[in-house]
Amino acid sequence: MSIVNITQIEVLNNPTHYSSPYQFEITFECIAPIDADLEWKIIYVGSADSNAHDQVLESIEVGPIPVGVNKFIFESPAQKAELIPHGDIVGMAVVLITCAYKGKEFVRIGYYVNNDYIEDEMRENPPETIVYDKLFRNILANKPRVTRFPINWDNPAEEERPPVQQEPSEEEFQEMEQKSMLEMETEAMEA
Repeated sequence: MSIVNITQIEVLNNPTHYSSPYQFEITFECIAPIDADLEWKIIYVGSADSNAHDQVLESIEVGPIPVGVNKFIFESPAQKAELIPHGDIVGMAVVLITCAYKGKEFVRIGYYVNNDYIEDEMRENPPETIVYDKLFRNILANKPRVTRFPINWDNPAEEERPPVQQEPSEEEFQEMEQKSMLEMETEAMEA
């Protein structure tokens, strides 16, 4: 059983411009005393083909952690486009939030990210050269993929069972992508 449980993550400033910072309000519960800080990371997966393009956008240690409900806002700079293959900048990507205790990751939350142009014309006929000031990012916040890794909280160096995963089906993924496009269009019309 996990001593630290994430109870809610709210994606702030979403949808937003491609180069805007990431902001997540994280609420978690600690059900027993722990004697070390928690290490949190925001990771942008730059390409589905290789983890060589993954970028750790921010890494922080939070602590000491009191027993009870805790909340903080985790912010990071945007991904560096120059580190992402050109063909992977526009389209679907992934952003991960991870948390580790004494060097052992015990939870990973993944969100699909839709990077696309806000204007219909540019979406239908994308320019050869990416126009970054017209590129927007929409994190599909309503269906995160959560992976929990059981760890031994008394001695995290000891290995335990394989991770337990919850992920959306192909139909749910397509529904999220369509909803993302509608949200971006609505946001553009309101702006």
